[in-house]
Amino acid sequence: MSKTTIALESAVAAVLASRPAAGERPTARSRHEVDKAFIRIMKLIAPRVRHFIRQYGLVGYWEDAEQACAIGVHRAIEAYDSTKAQFTTFVNWQIRGELQSLRFRLMTDQRVSAQKVHASTVSLHLTAAGPEGEETTLESLIQDEAAHIEVEGGASDYLARRTLTALIDGYITQLRTVGEEQIMRRPRPKRRPVDAPGRQIDSWAAGIEPELTALRLRLERDRRIIEQRLLDSDPDAAAEAAGVSKERARQIAGRAIRKIGETAALELK
Repeated sequence: MSKTTIALESAVAAVLASRPAAGERPTARSRHEVDKAFIRIMKLIAPRVRHFIRQYGLVGYWEDAEQACAIGVHRAIEAYDSTKAQFTTFVNWQIRGELQSLRFRLMTDQRVSAQKVHASTVSLHLTAAGPEGEETTLESLIQDEAAHIEVEGGASDYLARRTLTALIDGYITQLRTVGEEQIMRRPRPKRRPVDAPGRQIDSWAAGIEPELTALRLRLERDRRIIEQRLLDSDPDAAAEAAGVSKERARQIAGRAIRKIGETAALELK
């Protein structure tokens, strides 16, 4: 074996030896050793890379071709089996495959189908004249006819959802205010209430706290049901999650829709 072949085998062995075991995360030191060995490999095969780039006619795309070669080397290291072939032979086919793929993507006019219609590859960064005679690139002249409609549709859906969410917020806030006022307007007992045998509640406010908590939980449940029925594709999922019947969920949502509609109509006047 030549000195280059021996050096390549040694560098590849260093990369494989620095790999962490299965299930382990690589350490900073192991990553440094792998990077150092990979750089050494790329330096050793640099003449071969230059030769293949010229052979495949990719001199005009030199940086892209070098990156493709680096990908081919990386894949060769990952799949290399020293018992089947030398690394120099194995890496040649990987580099050739990457360069062939790159040429196929960049130089589409060389395909048989393209030659039949006299197609030619044009860079999107090529300077051209705009509608008013100004200099511009072909990339800036490409227009997506559906983009304007899609953007307007997306913006409309977003605004509609935000508006509906705000209306639901106002509806739930109104219900909470009315419910809390009804609870607070109840006459206070002359004697301190009892929540368990033999134990009196310290204050009247502490006695109504369970009712306020139940009101908040019920309104949170109603909110989920309303949002699910108005905004989501599966209107009955919230009813099942909340533990209420589908008919009850429809009643909750229907009452909310009527009230929200009335509120929206008043605001538009």
